[in-house]
Amino acid sequence: MPLAYGFIDYGGPDVQRFLDVPAPEPRQGEVLVEVRAAGVNPVDWKVRAGMHRAFLPLSLPAILGREVAGTVVGTGPGVTGLAAGDAVFGSTVGGSGGYAELAVLPADRAARMPDGLSFTDAAALPIAAGTAYEGLATLAPAAGRTLLILGAGGGVGAVAAQLAAMDGVRVVGTASGAKRAFVESLGATAVAYDHDGVGDRLRELLPGGADTVLDLVGGDALHGVAGVLTAGTRVLTVAAEETAARFGARPLSRTGDPGTLSALAELVAAGKLDPCVRRVFPLAAAAEALALVEDGHVTGKVVLDVTTS
Repeated sequence: MPLAYGFIDYGGPDVQRFLDVPAPEPRQGEVLVEVRAAGVNPVDWKVRAGMHRAFLPLSLPAILGREVAGTVVGTGPGVTGLAAGDAVFGSTVGGSGGYAELAVLPADRAARMPDGLSFTDAAALPIAAGTAYEGLATLAPAAGRTLLILGAGGGVGAVAAQLAAMDGVRVVGTASGAKRAFVESLGATAVAYDHDGVGDRLRELLPGGADTVLDLVGGDALHGVAGVLTAGTRVLTVAAEETAARFGARPLSRTGDPGTLSALAELVAAGKLDPCVRRVFPLAAAAEALALVEDGHVTGKVVLDVTTS
């Protein structure tokens, strides 16, 4: 049986373990992939904790992980355009996790990997980078205007900062003081949220207010930057619906469009975009990798290399 890591019940890290599960089989419109690398994301531990069970029901035990890169080894009925041997990446189907040697992807949402893109970098793109790309498409910050990113040091924020700066947008990003150098390497001006005077510093940098805001922190983060939000500021947020409504914000979401993934892959392959993979663990150390992400202070992206033990 293929090696897989997941959880046997909803709860904390104590319910995680390697699972003895049969190899998945691709159904209509799906492809079976031999996983070479899998992305590790905050959504993974939230799924394990049961936070998403209302809209993502799972049969337990379940495999962790939602984004992979690998090689097609089988196709389900109705699949055209992809065949065994093709290198692809994308988000797994519901119920098929990515922390495994084999995973299932929807064929119509699996993107081909261009030459020059590594499996490790490809596995970092579907969720975090895809969310960043589509979030910026919605906000549409114009060249010369300002974008404030709350939580610029994480996987989504790091890609969003680079993409916006690439388009001539002036980017200001909040992050912990320890991530200042990292955030500024992305082309953004860093503001430490764990230091006093954050509001004053933001008003100093953005005296006319922020044109656009990408809130990747949620909670009360928007309250803390209210001083640079104007009637014309466009805001996307991961905050709760009530908070979003209070600030006239729209929810941040991701479609999984393979066109988005292909565009990102080409940028990375061309050396124009850094997916910011900063830690790579073998599948055998999946618990350690997820713990690092769950702690909430990781810089950039964490990826599992499924080909190493």
